[in-house]
Amino acid sequence: MDKIKIIAVVGPTASGKTSLAVKLAQLFNGEVISADSMQVYKGMDIATAKPDEKEMCGIPHHLISIISPDEEFSVSRFKELAEAAAKDITARGKIPIVAGGTGLYVDCLLNNTTFLDNTKNDEIRALLQSRIEKEGNESLYKELLEKDPDAAEKIHPNNSLKIIRALEILYSSGNTLTEQNQQSHEIESMFESLVIGLNALNRDVLYDRINLRVDLMVDNGLVQETKKFFETETASTACQAIGYKEFKPYIDGVMSLEDAKENLKQATRRYAKRQLTWFRRNEKIKWLNIDEYTADELVEKAGELAEEFLK
Repeated sequence: MDKIKIIAVVGPTASGKTSLAVKLAQLFNGEVISADSMQVYKGMDIATAKPDEKEMCGIPHHLISIISPDEEFSVSRFKELAEAAAKDITARGKIPIVAGGTGLYVDCLLNNTTFLDNTKNDEIRALLQSRIEKEGNESLYKELLEKDPDAAEKIHPNNSLKIIRALEILYSSGNTLTEQNQQSHEIESMFESLVIGLNALNRDVLYDRINLRVDLMVDNGLVQETKKFFETETASTACQAIGYKEFKPYIDGVMSLEDAKENLKQATRRYAKRQLTWFRRNEKIKWLNIDEYTADELVEKAGELAEEFLK
C-alpha cells in the first residue's frame, strides 16, 4: 500500500510553526492538523496561542477546539483523530500538514506508536499511589528495578509518577514498559514524512518572541480568559495549561500583574527548552533557523524542502 505523504512543522513555542504551516498549505494545497495538547480544548484560546480566523488564512485546521476542558484527552486519542484527518485530507487530493509543539503527539503519529488498551487501571494506580505515600519512592523504585530494570534505569528514583505508571502497566497488562514500547513499534507507519524544525541560532531571539507573545496575550484578554476558566472548569489536565496556572495567583490577589507576567515568560521559556530537547533527538528533522532568514526566505527554504519531498 502506498504511504501517505505528510509534512510536519515542529519546534519550540513562538518559533512560527503555525504561520509556516499555513504558508506551506497555501503553496501545496494542504490542510493543517494541529498537534498541540492544549489547543484541542474549547474556550482555551489566548493561553494556548490558538490561531484565529485571520491567522488561518482560510486554510482548514483540524483538531482545534474539539473537546471541553472537563473531558479527558490522550495521545492515543490524538493519534486516532489525526490519522483519520490525514486520510481524509489525502483522499480529497490535498496534503496533510502537521503543526505543533507537543513532541509526543507528533512522534506517535508519524512513527505509528500503538498503545495497549489494557494498561490503564485506576484501581491499581490508586493502590500504588497509596503505597508511595506510605512507603516512599524508594520501595516502589526497588520493586520496578527488580521487575523491569530497563525501564527503571530510564526513570529517576524521585519521579513517582513515572514509577507508578511503569508498575501500573506491568500489573494491569502483564507486560513490562520495555515490552510495551517494543510492541508499540511493530507495525510500520502509514506515513512517509518530512519534518521541518524551527529554531534560532541566537536563543535570545526566541526568548524575545516569547516575551512579546506573553505581553500580547495579556493585552488581548488573557486575564479575563483565565478568570472565566477557573470560574467554570476544574479539570486537572486543562488546568495545567501554561498561562492559566501562572495567572491564578494574580486572580487570587496574592501576586502583582507584572510578577504573573514574568512567571509566565519564565515558564514558557522553560517549556521551549523542553520542546527543543525532545525534538533534537530526531535526526530526521530538517532544521531552519528563524534568525538566519527573513520571513519570506524561511518560507522559500521550507517550500524547497517540501517540493523535493512531494515529487
